[in-house]
Amino acid sequence: MFPFERLGNLLDRLSSYVWWEVALEFAFIWIFVYAIARFVQGTRAAGALKGVLVLFLLLTLGAKILAGSDAFPRIGFLFERVLGVIALGLIVVFQPELRRALMKLGETQIGFRGTPSEIAAVAKEISDAAGYLSKARFGAIIVVQRLEGAKAILETGGGTLMNASLSARLLQTIFFPGSALHDLAVIVRGQTIIAAGVQLPLADPSEMPDPSLGSRHRAALGVSKEQDVVVVVVSEETGAVRIAERGRLSQPMTPAALRIELAKRLGRSAAEHEASRADVGEELLDTHEKRESA
Repeated sequence: MFPFERLGNLLDRLSSYVWWEVALEFAFIWIFVYAIARFVQGTRAAGALKGVLVLFLLLTLGAKILAGSDAFPRIGFLFERVLGVIALGLIVVFQPELRRALMKLGETQIGFRGTPSEIAAVAKEISDAAGYLSKARFGAIIVVQRLEGAKAILETGGGTLMNASLSARLLQTIFFPGSALHDLAVIVRGQTIIAAGVQLPLADPSEMPDPSLGSRHRAALGVSKEQDVVVVVVSEETGAVRIAERGRLSQPMTPAALRIELAKRLGRSAAEHEASRADVGEELLDTHEKRESA
């Protein structure tokens, strides 16, 4: 039986299905694929996922048409075996994402709980510290968690546990050159500094929007891809202050703009921020920067 005849038989079988059953199945498949796409959005695996899906669809279609065909038995055999190899390859390619998903299943997913005044206080302390560090050209990276995921970062990055009250002076002291903890990251949850001297995963150099950005910005981008966090990074070379979130790095901003933007991002969920960032995020930063420069 030739491949075209097998394809015709497949189409005949599809035409005999009940339409609402097919629609329901496609709806479930679409929800499943959408959930996976949202989960890997902003991660290193996002680009690979598109290629894997296209390759999987092509190989599946080829296997259905050629498998069992008397005309192309070896090609059909190859397609069936390749599908198994792809399944194993997915585990390797998406290992960081699978690990992150398992960690989230074992963690309590509590949002950034705080009143508007508490969120404003956190934004003020961090922005005040960033302003001082920016003027002094002291490099810094401050990771503000949105969810209860400190263990996921500390398990891989180590660091020194602090559990200290958040304050601008303490952040300035930690990142003062020569201190034991100044060269790595600080983890903040709510109004508490959880740990300092934490090693963060680095983004690939090809993922950086500007090749001149150093390891601090790579770390900020890397951890924002892996965790639901807002990262404030201060450049040691230029003093520029930026925010990294969901694998995206903002333009340099003033301390006043940082305070407003940080309070805004911490005051809503990651999904809400993703939906509105493209519309108003950059416009807000530009507006405040222009006001400050004026």
